[in-house]
Amino acid sequence: MVEWECLLAGGSFTDLVDSGEPRTVAGQDDDGCVVFALSPRLSAALADADRSRLRDVATSWAAQRAEDGEAIDTNTAAAVVGDRADLVSRARRQGRAVYCWVA
Repeated sequence: MVEWECLLAGGSFTDLVDSGEPRTVAGQDDDGCVVFALSPRLSAALADADRSRLRDVATSWAAQRAEDGEAIDTNTAAAVVGDRADLVSRARRQGRAVYCWVA
């Protein structure tokens, strides 16, 4: 989520942490699972981005992950980012928030 927000909306990891993002809503106990709320800024950026922008972000995200030794195919990355953008768009139309569970 932090990488996506930096890629879509600008800023740095430090900027996000300093602003209290991502906000933890559950977890951080011994099992290692954590639930984060997508920030309003990230939600808006995902919902407002066109397909071309989402594809560019996905390509950059895949490249960042590759630098850390995590191989993500560009098409898979584009599908993941696009699906999340669709989810956020639907949630926003319904007045709901979106959360990310990390194990």
